[in-house]
Amino acid sequence: MVLFVHIYLCSHAISKIYSGQSDLRMSNNIIDTDSEDELPPGWEERVTFEGRVFYASHDQQNTQWKHPVTGKEKYVRGELPYGWERVIQDDGTIVYVDHINKKTCFTDPRLAFAEPLKTSPKDFRQKFDGNSSALQILNGRDLTGKYAIITGASDGIGYETARSLAFHGATIIMACRNTEKAEKCKSSILKDRPKATIEILHLDLASLRSVKQFAEEYKRRAWPLHMLILNAGVFGLPYIVTENDLEMTFQVNHLSHFYLTKLLYDLLVSSAPSRVVVVSSESHRFPKIHIVEDVCEDSLSLPKDKYSDMNAYNVSKLCNNLFSLHLNKLLAGKKVTSNSLHPGSCISTNIQRNWWLYKVVFFIVRPFTKSKQQGAATTVYCATHSDVEEIGGMYFNNCCPCQPSKESMDEQLAEKIWTVSETILQDRLARLTSI
Repeated sequence: MVLFVHIYLCSHAISKIYSGQSDLRMSNNIIDTDSEDELPPGWEERVTFEGRVFYASHDQQNTQWKHPVTGKEKYVRGELPYGWERVIQDDGTIVYVDHINKKTCFTDPRLAFAEPLKTSPKDFRQKFDGNSSALQILNGRDLTGKYAIITGASDGIGYETARSLAFHGATIIMACRNTEKAEKCKSSILKDRPKATIEILHLDLASLRSVKQFAEEYKRRAWPLHMLILNAGVFGLPYIVTENDLEMTFQVNHLSHFYLTKLLYDLLVSSAPSRVVVVSSESHRFPKIHIVEDVCEDSLSLPKDKYSDMNAYNVSKLCNNLFSLHLNKLLAGKKVTSNSLHPGSCISTNIQRNWWLYKVVFFIVRPFTKSKQQGAATTVYCATHSDVEEIGGMYFNNCCPCQPSKESMDEQLAEKIWTVSETILQDRLARLTSI
């Protein structure tokens, strides 16, 4: 429908041009256009060093903070786009250098992303939605100097997350079980953006030993950590027990990410401001566990006689939300936040590979679901956007705070999940040291 409307509007405009009509009308010497932010003749938009937008009238030889037509005040915030540099020349003139395209100009490129100055909470307007892509979220951002760990970065949403962040200057650490596949993904990104910085470290979430080795290797390299994106997950598995004697879905989707975060906790704090992003799912609403008394090892790491692949997945996603909620509580005051999110339903990411029926379902609904780029948008939004700065303990969907299940907001249940996870983890680690 949007495409049809766009085609109609374009054809309508073209027909008016050919019939001698025009959308530009003169009223009191001000051009009326389709954009309410269009400046009248003789006006120029500029920005101060601090990021506040002002307007200069060449005819009247004066300046003002408010837009001459709309009366709005605007500002730009954040760093310059990736590859840009602000240079103060000898005469005091400020110029902006685009090193990627080898161009120089006097206009701050952030003006294209200037935002209205909010005067009340009612001024809030959602900038992105389910149609937004990860690259649109990052438009105009420079993430140079930021380090991001992304689990499961060699496929699907994880790959698009890694690619998008790398395109905007972040140093990406692809934490993957299949390092050969990760190398191919890295080569693909570098082909499009040769100056991207990407590292690959082996991480098998089905092995607590591998999680520990990953964290030790990361710390050995003395890298900071600004974004910990817990993206990897499995779905639709038959009953499988890991080397740590835990049900596979529970360990991969929750417990190993829980362990990884604990190992990197101090690094997140020392690198602050930093963020933890937990990729959950709307499936968190449907597990067969609702009250604190239900929480024990057998209700999280399901035994074979109680196992169903969907319930195991649902339980792990509720654990994701509750883990993020309690983690954010522990991080309060440390300039580190944690949020969970739903990336989108039935996105064709290869997660459906474990059963032919899921493959058929995902294939049928594919034309109606998000692309992988759109699926990565909420992850990137939670990991980087200024709107989420210092905001944690929330659940996002379509780049917007969303009401999760009642259980997901239960702080007592979140603390119990944390405590039981800690107990299970310590038991399995003790078994490792006794071998």
